[in-house]
Amino acid sequence: MLEQLISEATECDFKVALEIKKPKSWLKSVSAFSNGIGGTLFFGIADDRTVIGLQDIQKDAEAISRLIKERLTPLPSFILTPIRENGKNVLALQVSSGRTTPYYYKADGVMEAYIRVGNESVPAPDYIVNELILKGTHRSFDGLITDASKKDYSFTLLEATYLKRTGLRLESSDYISFGLADKDGRLTNAGRLLADQHNVFNSRIFCTRWNGLEKGSIFDDALDDKEYEGNLIYLLQSGSEFIRNNSKVRFSKEAKYRVDKPDYAERAVTEALVNALIHRDYILLGSEIHIDMYDDRLEIVSPGGMFEGTPIQECDISTIRSARRNPIIADLFHRMKYMERRGSGLRKIVSETEKLPGYTEQLRPEFFSTASDFRVVLKNANYIMCGIMYGDTIHDTTHDATYVVVHENVQEHLVSTKQQQLLKFCTVARSREEMQLFIGISNRSHFSKFYLKPLLESGQLKMTIPDKPKSKNQKYVTANRQKTKPSDS
Repeated sequence: MLEQLISEATECDFKVALEIKKPKSWLKSVSAFSNGIGGTLFFGIADDRTVIGLQDIQKDAEAISRLIKERLTPLPSFILTPIRENGKNVLALQVSSGRTTPYYYKADGVMEAYIRVGNESVPAPDYIVNELILKGTHRSFDGLITDASKKDYSFTLLEATYLKRTGLRLESSDYISFGLADKDGRLTNAGRLLADQHNVFNSRIFCTRWNGLEKGSIFDDALDDKEYEGNLIYLLQSGSEFIRNNSKVRFSKEAKYRVDKPDYAERAVTEALVNALIHRDYILLGSEIHIDMYDDRLEIVSPGGMFEGTPIQECDISTIRSARRNPIIADLFHRMKYMERRGSGLRKIVSETEKLPGYTEQLRPEFFSTASDFRVVLKNANYIMCGIMYGDTIHDTTHDATYVVVHENVQEHLVSTKQQQLLKFCTVARSREEMQLFIGISNRSHFSKFYLKPLLESGQLKMTIPDKPKSKNQKYVTANRQKTKPSDS
């Protein structure tokens, strides 16, 4: 029975004995379980699950009930169950997820609310306490009435987008029925987040395209860097555009047609961005959504973990229940057909990615969450070096060529290979634009730093107008080759 209870517990803690003189050592876990998804405390069991047993189980049970009533407010819902295991007595204290959060531990005039972080119970930060207060009073941040008057703001982008996506005009009465404003014309936070003017400081997205596989310095290692702030629809459009501008669509030729091979499934990207905008925690001051693009992946990180507490990596996304942190915004985005009401966004991200040509399980999206953030990781389907080792043979479908990896540094090999392609391409004088298009690199500074300058400095490539390096008619030709008429392509 004991093993079954432990396996069925949503969260659990083990205590060798009941601490009465310092009850905070275990009462903080009761507070954390109540503020989260619930859990079970086992008394008389060591951390390694060795059964130690309690000497007076009846006395300990009475003390547990008394201390919970004296030290926790409001009173959480709990069940105490005595268990006989291997001839020893233990107690299982099952604590339910509370509906009147936050649940505080109180002693010596101090009240503290606790949450679970990993397998520990820690004091809840202020922004999480504020969110627990809203949850406990059955309110949400996006539904709170503000002092902002609707007549002082415009909603051009919202109304145009609503008309385009639904075929209906957004009437004045809809602002009230949709929860964007009250009858007195005061905006809710949802209304403020959808106004044309930027009036919610945390409504921001920071986007970066990094050079390589890890973060570095914005000034030295970022190929593209943008910051957007304002209306949620504007943020969705801008974030999508940034990802699109820093992605590629390759293709492979078949017998009678060609197959487009985008880096990422467009619908999966949209779902991930909508998920970030709708479910993020706007209470956390100085926060924003981050879009980080690397050679091999795209990461979208939003403030605020899972609304009901369980880390997403511990959930089965095929059966996970929808819990909306900002239900008004979610409902409006559903009306505009950006999302489905039944909370299938994560499943949609996976299913759309599975439709990519050449999909393998290695490209399956990943989801992670902590108490403070939520992360979606999409894998670049065209990252040809993914999983390649020294000595492997690779096929570049873009240029229909096969190579053997001869450098232990994979990134160095990739650059070297493309440099050689450029030298062959430039046996006829070519413009910078033609060269960038040929090897599929859109960023001018990245192309100059890793391809054009090294080839010029090594003497392998020459300018056709060396006296005017910045001439708009400048072209480049492979050294030791006779110049021919510039290509018209």
